[in-house]
Amino acid sequence: MSLEIKTSNLEPIRHTFANISRRFGEKPATRYQEATYDAQGTANFHYKPLWDSDKTLNDKTHSVIQMQDWYDLKDPRQFYYGTYVQNRARLQDTAEGNYKFFEKRELVDNLDEEVIEAITFGLIPLRHVEQTANLNYMYGAAYGYGTAITQACLYAGMDRLGMAQYLSRIGLLIDGNSSDSLQQGKDYWMNDEAWQGIRALCEHTLIIKDWFELFIAQSLVLDTVIHVVHYQHLDNWLVEHNGRDIAMLTEFMQDCFKDLTGWSNSTIKIVVAESEENKIYCQQWLEKWQDKVLTAYQPLIEKLFGAEQIAAVVDDIQVQLAKRCKTVGLTAEAAA
Repeated sequence: MSLEIKTSNLEPIRHTFANISRRFGEKPATRYQEATYDAQGTANFHYKPLWDSDKTLNDKTHSVIQMQDWYDLKDPRQFYYGTYVQNRARLQDTAEGNYKFFEKRELVDNLDEEVIEAITFGLIPLRHVEQTANLNYMYGAAYGYGTAITQACLYAGMDRLGMAQYLSRIGLLIDGNSSDSLQQGKDYWMNDEAWQGIRALCEHTLIIKDWFELFIAQSLVLDTVIHVVHYQHLDNWLVEHNGRDIAMLTEFMQDCFKDLTGWSNSTIKIVVAESEENKIYCQQWLEKWQDKVLTAYQPLIEKLFGAEQIAAVVDDIQVQLAKRCKTVGLTAEAAA
């Protein structure tokens, strides 16, 4: 007796969910597509928000920006929860290794008092700015429209919370876990004249109603200035003053800023290209916040690098901001 084994192919009736197939055709979808597109509720809400009875839940009118399809604001990184967590876990593993190496080798002993003071004054108070950035991105997650942008804003907010925590850990590393540097940094933040414009700026961002105006202010303008001042010019100053070991402690922030810049550039570029009205709004917001942020930061730049360096640092900010603006289809004002 012979045994004959036959195989047959079973074709799936459906390759993906109906809402995904309507967008991309009846074919296997990526996990990002299935986890993102049309995931936000749009109908059958039981009540209006008690804090804003003129709006509905997931209301498009929380911004004057209009999109024919808000899901056009897709994340070029294709981050949904799983891929975001995996990516940031790798960055955190690297960061933890750097912090352990710094502590194990007692590299803080290589830093003189001038460098310690520069870190305490120039980096530690920045954790309060990062906490504000966390709230600003969370506002986008709460009031933005479409899962494509709201989930990305949520991840950006968590990135900024992580940056704030790592800045706190830098303080603990340089003061032997006494928290003295954190207390001193908070005192600078609350009382030092050089930080008061930035502190007022942060408070001002927290009352912006239009979530996309806030997105422009934070992701395009403020983040560019933070990166140039604290993670480029201050980093260079530390290298020149025998504080190069601090660079390994800020590598997480550098990597996250690069990642967030690519995502926010893509988002703004799509919004600007959608309509002339969108472009006008974005350009107005850019000009408004560019002036506010540079004005707020000038006293800190002067105290960090000296009055003779203000022009050079501001020029560098303008150059890098102009480069980003050109990428997204906007125009940054020239330095005064």
